[in-house]
Amino acid sequence: MNDEPEVGSAAPDFTLPAHTDREIRLSDLRGRKVVLLFYVFDFSPG
Repeated sequence: MNDEPEVGSAAPDFTLPAHTDREIRLSDLRGRKVVLLFYVFDFSPG
């Protein structure tokens, strides 16, 4: 079973915490350009 979306397809809806202590849902931003960054090692030692 592959849960990854196909390249070029729309991203599935998800919710993430924002830096403002609230949650942001991708579906609330539909129609707008969105940049999502992941800092994998940002808070890890080393």
